[in-house]
Amino acid sequence: MVDVTKWPIFSLMAPEELPSIRKACVFGSSANEAIYITNDDEVFVFGLNCSNCLGTGDSQSTIVPKKLDFLSGRKVVSLSYGSGPHILLATDDGELFAWGHNGYSQLGNGTTNQGVAPVVVSANLISKRITEVACGSHHSMALTNLGEVYAWGYNNCGQVGSGSTANQPTPRRVSSCLQNKLAISIVCGQTSSLALVDNGEVYGWGYNGNGQLGLGNNGNQMSPCRLVGLQGVCVQQIVSGYAHSLALTDEGLLYAWGANTYGQLGTGNKSNQLSPLQILTEKERVVEVAACHSTHTSAAKTQSGHVYMWGQCRGQSIVLPHLTHFSCTDNVFACFATPSVMWRPLSVEHDDFLTVAQALKKEFDNPETADLKFCVDGKYIYVHKAVLKIRCEHFRSMFQSHWNEDMKEVIEIDQFSYAVYRAFLQFLYTDNVELSPEDAIGLLDLATSYCEDRLKRLCQHIIKRGITVENAFSLLSAAVRYDAVDLEEFCFKFCMNHLTEVTQTTAFWQIDGNLLKDFICRASRCGAFKN
Repeated sequence: MVDVTKWPIFSLMAPEELPSIRKACVFGSSANEAIYITNDDEVFVFGLNCSNCLGTGDSQSTIVPKKLDFLSGRKVVSLSYGSGPHILLATDDGELFAWGHNGYSQLGNGTTNQGVAPVVVSANLISKRITEVACGSHHSMALTNLGEVYAWGYNNCGQVGSGSTANQPTPRRVSSCLQNKLAISIVCGQTSSLALVDNGEVYGWGYNGNGQLGLGNNGNQMSPCRLVGLQGVCVQQIVSGYAHSLALTDEGLLYAWGANTYGQLGTGNKSNQLSPLQILTEKERVVEVAACHSTHTSAAKTQSGHVYMWGQCRGQSIVLPHLTHFSCTDNVFACFATPSVMWRPLSVEHDDFLTVAQALKKEFDNPETADLKFCVDGKYIYVHKAVLKIRCEHFRSMFQSHWNEDMKEVIEIDQFSYAVYRAFLQFLYTDNVELSPEDAIGLLDLATSYCEDRLKRLCQHIIKRGITVENAFSLLSAAVRYDAVDLEEFCFKFCMNHLTEVTQTTAFWQIDGNLLKDFICRASRCGAFKN
């Protein structure tokens, strides 16, 4: 499952809110806006709100997700964003909604007024069922269930496919050589458009200065033209970057063409390519390819699950496909694209599958599956011998040697409190510790006794975060007692910084006489008692 928090903007959300997300998209010139759909088909937005792209009805930014009530209960099937940004959203009943930047009529409502909230795009689309949408920088496209392609908005390079360069204020069907074709997919570059038809042919139109239409030349096209360079292959997926394009065939072959300033074609150089060129020829079958009109990054996934990236990656130009450790192409854009937008709306599938770590966490203190229990302060803690042996040398020795405890079903613990011992056992299952600084002193004692160095460091961290004037000297005493040198130094410095207040606390005067003498001597050496 892809983790949406790989995109920094989603780290604003509380962990308990994330499981409600079914689909999400991060967009914007700096990846500072996001939209997500919940399992209940509620639509939420948050972020910077450039050009009213959040659709909240105002121009205010928000770090708290806001619900778009107008879209509540509508099942989203396709979503795309432009550079303004403007947003297109299609629902499963075939309706099309648009909002955001509208300086070039890319919202399709016949005006150039900003779209502050989602509005149905109906002009020339009455009775049409929209199944897919795509946005370029400032132009829009929609695909119907009958394979018809509609386009509108900015048309300075012919990207609307109307045969002219006049802006198109409302949806217009792209005809010409697509008239009798059944389109199955549409994508946009910044100022170019591509359509894939059911027989595997690809058609392109719009800006072609870098060869992104793959026609063998760099002349703009006002109407769709077939990419003859792909003749003889059956394309099943197309994507477009800022000014480059990629096509994947049904045989798993990958072709690239267009701009190559950052090595986004993966050809090993930075020369533009006017016609489709096969890449990744030495690799195994490719099953997915990824690009996005707002980046110069490319990615591909192979049959065995290997993910490659190339192009502009965190400012570097990667001219050949580079093998990553990622499991999906989406993560390439989260971690390496500039901006770190999503190349497609991300479907987040939540199922009942648990990772090993999640399963262990769930089974801690579960009497139904446990084969051992500890009795502390008259209360039981249920555990599994195998887990304890794997995670802790102390228990490995206990259960593999001739200790009396090896044969027992209940082990009595009297040297530590219930809270401390339970926290220790829970740490073995989760790697986390949740205790107050005072209880963490007891756990520090246990960690020292059981030679658990990592747990010892965690306890010291908890104690440092919870130090106060009232407990500072008690914590210093514990640090000395358990030979926690770093913690001792930290507590001593805190006491020195608040010397007057600390020496007036009860803990200071109840401390062991020798420790008190050592503290006074050390404080004196640090100049605490100079006139």
